[in-house]
Amino acid sequence: MSKKIMLITGGSRGIGAEIAKLAANDNYHVVVNYTHSKDTANALVANIHNHGGSAVAIQADCSKESEIERLFKEVDQIGTIDCLIANAGIIGGQNPISQTTEKQLKELFDINVIGLIICVREAVKRMSTELGGQGGKIVLMSSVAARTGGIAQEIHYASSKAAVDGFCLGLAKEVGNAGIRVNAVRPGLIGTSIHDVHGGMEVIQKWAAGVPMGRVGLPEEVAQTVLWLCSDASSYVHGALIDVSGGR
Repeated sequence: MSKKIMLITGGSRGIGAEIAKLAANDNYHVVVNYTHSKDTANALVANIHNHGGSAVAIQADCSKESEIERLFKEVDQIGTIDCLIANAGIIGGQNPISQTTEKQLKELFDINVIGLIICVREAVKRMSTELGGQGGKIVLMSSVAARTGGIAQEIHYASSKAAVDGFCLGLAKEVGNAGIRVNAVRPGLIGTSIHDVHGGMEVIQKWAAGVPMGRVGLPEEVAQTVLWLCSDASSYVHGALIDVSGGR
């Protein structure tokens, strides 16, 4: 396949879906990973095809090592992966620390941190020039919550994203000489369905007053940053934590 291959974990909705559409428009063959949202993922792929792009949907639970390994083997059947967008993640419930449970934390960290690291492991095994690969780009989806501590009753989420930031910095040092560029994007208040648990757009529009730019961000604004990080235009950007947060 002549097109570059981009794998987007948790790519069927929200920011992931916007990345998929922009990437397909930029001549990538996009692999849209999803866990449960089969219909949504297939509709996204159909939309990309209808606009002249190239994409496929592959189911895999990115909180489970065996399914991540299967996902990458299925991508291998398509061609050589060029870009990994480690986007899959969850908020992990809302509660104060006094009510946080071990089960809740395991579920959260299994996908936001452990699963992300295993996805990166599989990508590095294929990309690293030291292992016979041709290089590549990895973009990790973090959050400004890693820097701010997050919103009330979601500090567990913030801590999982802080782990992503630390991993990004260390990974960049480890694979920088192996032809792999690694960066993390930290979205702020972005208008996606992840905020349905907070009351949806009506509520987050009120929160926009706390954003210096005075508005909620758009998923495509995050996606544009991700595509830039995967392009040659950012060829010397490595180990960066890039906020897309309207100044928040």
